[in-house]
Amino acid sequence: MGRTTDPRTTVRTAESADEFWATARRHLIRYARNDFVPAIIERAAGSEVFDSEGRAILDFTSGQMSALLGHCHPAIVECVNRSVSRLDHLFSWMLSRPVVDLAAALADTLPPGLDRVMLLSTGGESNEAAIRMAKLHTGGHEVVSFDQSYHGVTHAAGAATYGISRRGYGPVTPGNLVIPTPNSYRPLFERDGRHDWRAELDHAFAMVDRQSVGSLAAFIAEPILSTGGVIELPPGYLTALKRKCEERGMLLILDEAQTGLCRTGDWYAFQNEGVVPDILTLSKTLGAGLPLAAVVTSDEIEATCHDRGFYFGTTHVSDPLAAAVGLTVVTVLAENAFDRTARRLGDRLRRGLLELQSRHEHVGDVRGRGLLQGIELVTDRETKVPAHDFGGEVTRTCFELGLHLNIVQFPGSSSIFRMAPPLTTSEDELDRGLGILDQALTTVVGRG
Repeated sequence: MGRTTDPRTTVRTAESADEFWATARRHLIRYARNDFVPAIIERAAGSEVFDSEGRAILDFTSGQMSALLGHCHPAIVECVNRSVSRLDHLFSWMLSRPVVDLAAALADTLPPGLDRVMLLSTGGESNEAAIRMAKLHTGGHEVVSFDQSYHGVTHAAGAATYGISRRGYGPVTPGNLVIPTPNSYRPLFERDGRHDWRAELDHAFAMVDRQSVGSLAAFIAEPILSTGGVIELPPGYLTALKRKCEERGMLLILDEAQTGLCRTGDWYAFQNEGVVPDILTLSKTLGAGLPLAAVVTSDEIEATCHDRGFYFGTTHVSDPLAAAVGLTVVTVLAENAFDRTARRLGDRLRRGLLELQSRHEHVGDVRGRGLLQGIELVTDRETKVPAHDFGGEVTRTCFELGLHLNIVQFPGSSSIFRMAPPLTTSEDELDRGLGILDQALTTVVGRG
C-alpha cells in the first residue's frame, strides 16, 4: 500500500547537515557513478558558489558548464522576474514574441544559410531533433561520431555517444558508426613525429564506407570535444570532415553545447575554421544556466523536413520564459563584446596553465581555446600513462582549498581537468584559481 499520511502535514526541510545527507541518501536516485560533491550549496553569485557554512568556492565549471554569465547575473535575474509574471509556458503551437525575437537574434549571429531555429530544453533533446531532421532530409539512417563523443543520454543522441559506458542498456538505435577522435596528444597515426590526422581521417572513413549499408545520414561532432577530454580538432580537420560528408551525401551536425556563444573566443567554435555546418545545436551556454536549447539549420533542410512531415512537438518547445532568457543572454554577449573578453581571459588562463606545466611533471598536456581549457595529468611524461588516482586527489584538494574543478570521469579521459569559468570571471579570480590548483598539485605530490 502507498503512504497514507497527508503530505500537507509532513513536508519539511532538513535542518542539520547530517539530516540533509541522510535524506539525500534515502531519497535520491544516483545518476552518475561519481559521488555528489561533499557540500550543501546554499547560494551562488558571479564566479562563486557558497556552501551551508558560508564558505565561498570558486566555480571553474560554470555550474554544469552552463552559467556563461556567472551565477545570478543581474540581467538574467531581472529577465526571469519580469517574464515569469507575464508569460511562462504555452501550448506548443502558440507563439510569443520572445521566441521569434530569439530566433532572429541567433540567426543574426550566424553565417548566412543558418536561418531556421527551433527552441527546446536540453542539449540531448536538441541533438535528438537534429539527428531526426538529418535522417528525414537525407533518407538515410546511419550516424557517425567520434569514439570520445558525448551528445546526450536520450535515444538517438545516446546512440551517437561513445565517451561513456554503453554497457547494460540493451540495443541502441541501429546504424551508429564510430571513428577515432583526432587526439594530437595521443595520435593513432604519426608521420615524422607528428600527428598525421589526414591519414587517420582517410582510414576512418574507409572503415565507415566498409561498415555502411549505403544509408549514411549525418556526422555529429563537437568542434572541441569537451566531455571527451577537451580535445580540439586539429587545424584543417573540420574542413576535411565537411568534405567527407559532402562526398557521401551526409549532413554535418555540429554540437556547440559547451563551445557556442563566445566561450572559445569566437561566437561559435566552428568560425575558427570558417566551416558552416548543415545543422547546429546549442544548449548549455544559450540559457546561461537555465534549461534552453536550439536547433539551427538552413531554409532548404527545414523545407524538406517540413514537406516530409517532420514532427518534434515536445512539451517545452518554444517556451516563452526560456526564450526571453536566451534573448537576454545573446543581448548581453553582443553589447559587451564577450567574444573578445573570452579571448583575453582565455589567453591569461592558458599562460597560467602552461606555467604550471613547466613546474609540475604530472601536467602532461595543456589544451583548449578561450575560456574552455583542459590539462591532462600523467604519471610520466614519456609514457603518458594517465594519472587517474592522482587526478582524483587533486580534485578533492582543490575543493578543500576553495576551487571546484571538474575531472572527466569517463573511459579514456578520467585524468583530464575541464576548466570553463564564467565569461564574467575577473583576472584576480582566474589568478586565484590557478594559485589554488598550483597549491593542490604541490600538496598531493608531497603526500606521495
